[in-house]
Amino acid sequence: MHASIILKVLGSLLMLFSLLANLPPIIVSLIYDDGMYQDFLSSMFIIFSLGSVLFFSATSNKKELGTRDGFLIVTLFWSALGIAGCLPFLFSPALDLSITDAVFESLSGLTTTGATVISGLDQLPKSILFYRQQLQWLGGMGIIVLAISLLPMLGIGGMQLYRAESPGPVKDNKLLPRLAETAKALWYLYLTLTIICALSYWLAGMNLFDAIGHSFATIAIGGFSTHDASMAYFDNSVIDIVAIVFMFVAGINFALHFTSWQRRSFRHYLNDPEFLFYAFILILVSIVTVSILYMSQIYDGAFDAFRKGVFQVVSFATTTGFTTADFNSWPLFLPYLLLYAAIIGACAGSTGGGMKVIRILLIFKQGFREVQRLIHPKAVIPVKLGRNPVPDRVIESVWGFFAVYVMAFMLMLLALLATGLDIITAFSAVGACINNLGPGLANVSETYEHLPSTAKWILCIAMLLGRLEIFTLLVLFTPMFWRR
Repeated sequence: MHASIILKVLGSLLMLFSLLANLPPIIVSLIYDDGMYQDFLSSMFIIFSLGSVLFFSATSNKKELGTRDGFLIVTLFWSALGIAGCLPFLFSPALDLSITDAVFESLSGLTTTGATVISGLDQLPKSILFYRQQLQWLGGMGIIVLAISLLPMLGIGGMQLYRAESPGPVKDNKLLPRLAETAKALWYLYLTLTIICALSYWLAGMNLFDAIGHSFATIAIGGFSTHDASMAYFDNSVIDIVAIVFMFVAGINFALHFTSWQRRSFRHYLNDPEFLFYAFILILVSIVTVSILYMSQIYDGAFDAFRKGVFQVVSFATTTGFTTADFNSWPLFLPYLLLYAAIIGACAGSTGGGMKVIRILLIFKQGFREVQRLIHPKAVIPVKLGRNPVPDRVIESVWGFFAVYVMAFMLMLLALLATGLDIITAFSAVGACINNLGPGLANVSETYEHLPSTAKWILCIAMLLGRLEIFTLLVLFTPMFWRR
């Protein structure tokens, strides 16, 4: 590993973050005259200064990042960001947060988890609300993807950083050549979707501030809101439809968006097995949810049952975490069905969390192949995605991910139970944080502020594991990683 290179990249990323995260809230503070701009100035100065020290301590190094360097930088960066991002929350006199709560809120935003420890959002200064929403947007696509486009100017290649940031089972080779140009194109696409979403919210009835803030959370699949009641605050069916459409779009592999945009064709969506399975899951879970809600007569009429049911299904299945209904009190198994949908999550290469649809699809196909092998033990039966066979190495990595995911889930569940939480709260809190969902069940259906500090730190680890898809973080704890 190259310690000087790691310090240089980490320093440049911190300097970039200090400007991107703090300058816009300063402008918002001045526009609304809420008096918070000095807190953001202090935060920007501290983070930029720290980044400058790291950067200029190794400014003469111009080398290619190694694989281990990429893993370490990505993990250090998200960990450092969670701490650095908490400064405005600590400095603001409008909030009374402990260091634990401030780090939890910051990390929840950056990892697009959307779990919050803050209540009384409607009374907070606009700049603080904007900062929370913006944290999700910066973390959604991954600020590292933006940094990849800048690394060549520093004399540092970004390929290993990209691989560490996106350890999914299937890579789209179209994204690998000319990585810096591709990173820029992805950010243009990300920004364009955000602008269209904001305009749609505004035309649907939100004021401009809420429209921009909720577009950040929607495209990033974050789930933070500027109101305690989340999307239920607006009670507007058109706004709900806009949210459903853009949550669905943001949950699709951005490589697929990129390819379709390049070739000006929607045919690639219909030819993509992951997209089709993703749409199938959403439709199936929506049908079950709406049917039970309608038959239970919880809402007045079929339209309300359809509106509430589909919104919550799409919100949970994409791991966004917006709410328009008290899903925690829904009948039968519906709350758990929503949580299981979040465990499946969105598509690989999207801004969503969860295990990713492609992994679940491959697990199903591998399971079906094992059943076929019982009947024909000597047959050679490949697992295919569309017409393309999937290498056994990829299948092995998927099962390895699943095994590690289950073990990590169980260990953190036991750790939360040891802090005194009940089983439903503990189970749903781990599920909501490791899948970057946000709202859980029982005592964490609305806020996490009443949990013990130890439980919050455990959940911070869960959020990082989910954002880095487990392996990127756990690889640092293997002896092989540190051997020369």
